[in-house]
Amino acid sequence: MDIKKDIPHIPVLLNEVVEVFRDLKDGYFIDCTLGYAGHSEAILKNSPKIKLIGIDQDEEAIEFSKKRLIEFADRVKIVKGRFSNKIDEYLSLNIKGVLADIGVSSLQLDKRERGFSFESEVLDMRMDKSATLSAYEVVNFYPKERLEYIFKEYGEVKNYKKIADIIVKTRSKKEIRSAKELSQLLAKHFTKTKKIHPATLVFQAIRIEVNEELKELERLLDKLEKHRPKGAKIAIITFHSLEDRIVKNRFKKWAQKCICPSESIRCECGKNNELGYILTKKPIIAKKEEVEKNPRSRSAKMRVFKFK
Repeated sequence: MDIKKDIPHIPVLLNEVVEVFRDLKDGYFIDCTLGYAGHSEAILKNSPKIKLIGIDQDEEAIEFSKKRLIEFADRVKIVKGRFSNKIDEYLSLNIKGVLADIGVSSLQLDKRERGFSFESEVLDMRMDKSATLSAYEVVNFYPKERLEYIFKEYGEVKNYKKIADIIVKTRSKKEIRSAKELSQLLAKHFTKTKKIHPATLVFQAIRIEVNEELKELERLLDKLEKHRPKGAKIAIITFHSLEDRIVKNRFKKWAQKCICPSESIRCECGKNNELGYILTKKPIIAKKEEVEKNPRSRSAKMRVFKFK
């Protein structure tokens, strides 16, 4: 396989990520979502003395990345697992940068056997194929109330009650065995609006539930807050409003100087409680040229924080 010719995934905001971390001189950089190593390769090339710790739960992506980063082998450590579980082991090192790209790779979305696609003949959606919970269990065995909750909270679906009801009634007659079957079921009952397939937000909600994506993000932020790697830049790329809100609010909390209760008449905390500084007043988004080449980048937002 020619790695350079067979790269299956275009990393979003690549130039912007390189720019954020352009001043890395030494120490360690953690790529929490290594994927197919697009961001990591660019960082390693741009910072010849930096060492990389790449974390991912997808075995296929890891095997590809090992080959892609072979020329940097003496500076790279690749770890399999959820980043929220693994990052603790490395935050005591001299960490200069942390990147998390909270999204599903193009390859995962496009490979029908992974069950993310509307046309997939399976109902899976696991980023880690060894995980026990898949979309099949969610769709066929979750109680109606739980389905309503994840559609409302994780997909921000307007017709969440009706959709849960349709799924429950359908599966009572026959199990829903494929993503294609589920997407066709929803397309039959709901019309396409604003060029969005009626199953889009439902699939998003199920995927978030299967992979605990929001909990993973919260746990990552908790651990960064606990360790506060001195002088490190934290860049997080999100793809929908739920994730972006979590990052925005956490960075805002970290940048707060005063932590006195809102009912306090005067400040008594000393107004020096900030953990660092928000480096992006507004999220960084893809330029027009990138969106034209990679339409999936249009929803990407990157926020950056630097610890003191």
